[in-house]
Amino acid sequence: MYPEHPGHAPTERAVEVHQPTPITPAAVTSAPLLPVQPGHVPAVASVVLPDGRVVTGYAIEPAKPEPVAAKPPVSRAAVNVALGGVGFLAVCGGLLLLTTFITALTALVTQLITLAAVIFGGWIAVQVFSASSHKGGNTFNIRKAVFKRNHFHS
Repeated sequence: MYPEHPGHAPTERAVEVHQPTPITPAAVTSAPLLPVQPGHVPAVASVVLPDGRVVTGYAIEPAKPEPVAAKPPVSRAAVNVALGGVGFLAVCGGLLLLTTFITALTALVTQLITLAAVIFGGWIAVQVFSASSHKGGNTFNIRKAVFKRNHFHS
């Protein structure tokens, strides 16, 4: 784990490997029978270590991994991302068309209002200027008007 000192060569150490030896089961003694739950109960094993200690325990079977379920050729996350992208593109296209439509409709309404203002303004101008050049008809010049008891006398 730690770096070796550069001035010293690594030393080789002799490693002694001890294989535990199992203890043979003792002679069966007549013991009262105890009820045992049905099923497989693992046997108890005892092992003598080189230093003389005895270790007793159950043998553990290695855990078997569960079989891997068959994965689909395309992951669900990839399918969801792709569908989200298609939906986003559809929405963006629709919004682009919607904004284009609103812009065109605004321009049309603006042009119609301008056209109505020009036509109405022209009609008013014709009415105003045609009244000053009115020919024909009767002309009344009122020089002195007198109102007596709500009656007009000229």
